[in-house]
Amino acid sequence: MEVTMDPLFLAWSYFRRRKLQQCSDICSKILQDNPYDQAAWSLKTRALTEMVYIDEVEVDQEGIAEMMLDESSIAQVARPGTSLRLPGTSQGGGPTPAVRPMTQSGRPITGFVRPSTQSGRPGTMEQAIKTPRTASTARPVTSASGRFIRLGTASMLTNPDGPFINLSRLNLAKYSQKPNLSRTLFEFIFHHENDVKNALDLAAQATEHAQFKDWWWKVQLGKCYYRLGLYREAEKQFRSALNHQEVVDTYLYLAKVYQRLDQPITALNLFKQGLDHFPGEVTLLTGIARIHEEMNNISSATEYYKDVLKQDNTHVEAIACIGSNHFYTDQPEIALRFYRRLLQMGVYNCQLYNNLGLCCFYAQQYDMTLSSFERAMALVANDEEQADVWYNIGQVAVGIGDLTLAYQCFKLALAFNNDHAEAYNNLAVLELRKGRIEQSKAFLQTAESLAPHMYEPHFNLSILSEKIGDLQSSYTAAQKSEDAFPEHVDTQQLLKQLRQHFAVL
Repeated sequence: MEVTMDPLFLAWSYFRRRKLQQCSDICSKILQDNPYDQAAWSLKTRALTEMVYIDEVEVDQEGIAEMMLDESSIAQVARPGTSLRLPGTSQGGGPTPAVRPMTQSGRPITGFVRPSTQSGRPGTMEQAIKTPRTASTARPVTSASGRFIRLGTASMLTNPDGPFINLSRLNLAKYSQKPNLSRTLFEFIFHHENDVKNALDLAAQATEHAQFKDWWWKVQLGKCYYRLGLYREAEKQFRSALNHQEVVDTYLYLAKVYQRLDQPITALNLFKQGLDHFPGEVTLLTGIARIHEEMNNISSATEYYKDVLKQDNTHVEAIACIGSNHFYTDQPEIALRFYRRLLQMGVYNCQLYNNLGLCCFYAQQYDMTLSSFERAMALVANDEEQADVWYNIGQVAVGIGDLTLAYQCFKLALAFNNDHAEAYNNLAVLELRKGRIEQSKAFLQTAESLAPHMYEPHFNLSILSEKIGDLQSSYTAAQKSEDAFPEHVDTQQLLKQLRQHFAVL
């Protein structure tokens, strides 16, 4: 006689081993036989939630609607060093745009791609819409609320027979009085169905039932308010939850609210307050480092990333950011050590080998440079990565004086990504060396329109226009270059010459 395992116990075993679909299937069979089995219903709800769960702690990407139609800002012109929306000068002696490339939002390129670094802050609606829609530029995505709607429709596909729970027929007041069941149901409504209104109703009633003393429900209320864009209400709930119970996640949620309200100093103070209660907590240290990096205070960011590594020496983001900072402060040998550490940890992707290739070249380890780029080529996931690798090989070719190879590499970069502004700029310089002035000018104008935040195309076009006698165009381009990089000495000298020339006329 064969002994079979109890179906509910088997489903629970699958759930613990993260085999969520099998767990859900077994629970469905149990519920067909006994529709009122609360344990199976609860377990299936948890399994479906886990399938589409998104960690709300990360600062999510701001959409075009949140950026351009933001009504929560207090000061239109913030003081320097108090706003994430103003690029701000480098307070911590960080590298200038002449050394470290900038994103559209006016911040140095980070060593690690995070949701908040994918989008920048365009100055005008026109600029936001004109910017190429690629992940490598700072083009804002559609509104965040639209993203959650898309996630919700995706979650419905997991149930071909229709929704597992018909929310319109639920008596939320009844469920809010059952502590364990109500939490499972809230997670399901909030994460799986993305129905923030019903989730908010359930959380409000459950908080009331708990006599406003349950910190967990206050955090959930705060999450609902945050997703609805009611940041001040979210702040009140998170603050109240912290008064009841000190939890790391609550500090992270509250800091996220302050970052969205453009109050980085308050967020920094909050993180430090959290560190008093949880000394050495990696997520809080990382949060401080990220804010310093976004405010262009690179040296402070690096110090905090080093503190992160003291607590967790396998923290990929900290290693990558310190490595990129050493590279851009003219220490490629030290950067190489950090990137090799990532390799030892098992990080194996195109970007890492690309960075290794550049570090080897600038550290004069030429034997390793090409093999690193070959590895990067073998690991590319899309055309944009391929374009970046070819562009960097082109930079190496310029460094060793092989301009024919450089020309071919930049052309290949454009073949894979037609919006690669840096490649257009460098091709223009090479075309000018060959005496093809019109072609060079066309490339520079293309680079200008694709990347208005870069100063190089503006400056090069200004120099070119001045040489061919088009002083008005030269002056306009030089002003754009000055806007993009105010401390650029060559631009200031060029503007001074042009103003003297105009005064003589």
